[in-house]
Amino acid sequence: MLVCVRTRMALPLVVLAVALSAAAPCPSLAANPTVTLSTSMGEVRVEVFPELAPRTVANFLEYVRSGFYDDTVFHRVIEGFVVQGGGFTPELVPKPTRKPVRIETKNGLQNDRGTVAMARQEGRNTATSQFFVNLQPNAALNRGAKGYGYTVFGRVVDGMDVVDRISRVQTSRRGPMEDVPILPVFLESAKVDP
Repeated sequence: MLVCVRTRMALPLVVLAVALSAAAPCPSLAANPTVTLSTSMGEVRVEVFPELAPRTVANFLEYVRSGFYDDTVFHRVIEGFVVQGGGFTPELVPKPTRKPVRIETKNGLQNDRGTVAMARQEGRNTATSQFFVNLQPNAALNRGAKGYGYTVFGRVVDGMDVVDRISRVQTSRRGPMEDVPILPVFLESAKVDP
């Protein structure tokens, strides 16, 4: 679990020392970029961790800045597991991607509820544009559980209620794809916040 301690008020030094010793270090929110995902069901704001997953964050932000994610769909929705998008048009045509990014699962981040990770193929270094939001702690997606794991590179800081609503849409099979929303859930735009 990603636990961050941030305080804006003075605490007695003993209490502060105990609190800091019990929590994992976390990059400052102000120092980390955030991205707003505008979906057809509401907005989701994601903080990314360039210090912990530099290649993955750079890759994700390149896709965001290029407009790649605009007008795509969440194509894999499994309630209680993940909401996945970032690679298909509304017609479920795969978008052409750049070269895969190297995996960064030794960064100490876990696939916990609300974290954002890169989807990949069976191979280790096969993540391109697709990402998912974890709906629960998914230990099976961490490094070591099933091989290399899936790189966590961010977390939802606002709009998890939107992700939860997306997770409850009705899904079905479309061609070879399972868990596709019957009524499309659009990722209308993705923008780096100022």
